[in-house]
Amino acid sequence: MKLLEHEAKQIFRAYGMKVAKSIVLDEWKEDSFATIQREVGENVVVKALVNVGGRGKAGGVLLPEPTPVAIQEACERLLGSELKGVLIEKVLIEERLFILHECYLSITLDRLKKSPIILFADDGGVEIEELAKDQPTAVRRSNVYPLCETIPDYISRYIVNQKSLQGIVKNVQIDAMTVAEIRKLVHTLYQIFREKDCTLVEINPLVLTPDGVYAADAKIILDDNALNRQHIKQNSDLSALEQEAESYGFSFVELDGEIGVIGNGAGLTMATLDLIHHYGEEFNIRPANFLDVGGGADKERVRLALTVLEKLPNLTVIVVNLLGGITRCDEVARGIIAADISHPLILRLAGTNEEEGRAILDGHGYIMHDCMESAIEAAISHVKANKNASDSSGGSA
Repeated sequence: MKLLEHEAKQIFRAYGMKVAKSIVLDEWKEDSFATIQREVGENVVVKALVNVGGRGKAGGVLLPEPTPVAIQEACERLLGSELKGVLIEKVLIEERLFILHECYLSITLDRLKKSPIILFADDGGVEIEELAKDQPTAVRRSNVYPLCETIPDYISRYIVNQKSLQGIVKNVQIDAMTVAEIRKLVHTLYQIFREKDCTLVEINPLVLTPDGVYAADAKIILDDNALNRQHIKQNSDLSALEQEAESYGFSFVELDGEIGVIGNGAGLTMATLDLIHHYGEEFNIRPANFLDVGGGADKERVRLALTVLEKLPNLTVIVVNLLGGITRCDEVARGIIAADISHPLILRLAGTNEEEGRAILDGHGYIMHDCMESAIEAAISHVKANKNASDSSGGSA
């Protein structure tokens, strides 16, 4: 689960890290400027509170003049607008820091080596991805083995190198105190990473100012499987439909395509999505979701899964691709009939009680496909026909 910037900075602040003074607004009120003056000051940055990358480049970070009118205009310009397709419902108003230099610091999971990895660049900011790609040695890396409670001092000494940092920063004196402060941040960030069950903790940029080292931005991603341990009841990353599916115990991800997918088992469901991409890529036809109904799905579980899928906004057709092992095909068939949904269904059931399931579905006019390739090709054809009908009628279909 991704935290919003102000949520991540609340954690940073609780661990003693320096972050700018700030407030969050969801609307502009008569007393908003007075509140900003009191809590933050007049020289501020206005940021869109959305979980998208490259906010600054996309116009989501504004630097208004320190006047009531300019700050109000900046807030109202962002609130209610969209940034990369995401609605901006809140803005973060922060004091503007006097930045002498920007660095980069993060801790994430190295899944290949199965350990946390610490990353640090003497030169950070919005181009860090390009820097890491074009100059791999510009980003110092260190894995942590084993998963220690604290990292050894030699790691932070390697990660934050005074001589290297001074070679990058031309107009600022990098003294031992500044280096020690950054090294302390490395240890603190690792503590947050462990104690908050993170998969990523990132500061970009980590800025040097006349008043010390500040986290000018903050990104934290929590392990979804540890939310209960972190006393988080609801995953804020989930859409309303994903929350509904989660309440039924489904593994469900909402996508932006036209073909709904129900499978049993993550492997089969992913294979179904892969086939849709394979056959549909030429026609820009994509899956609308991932839904693993699980093993042993009974009539009610199948009915609920179809009810969820029918609410997908761009849905044209649904593919049900199930292998009956502990799942019985006749139970699946009864769930399909009970759902009585309006969207077309393309079905492929195989395995336990397959013939019984086929007979039930045949009796209600459904056609069973013998293989998943045939089912996916039929779904692609249906979406193509629907698009052609829509185009020929001027979009009214």
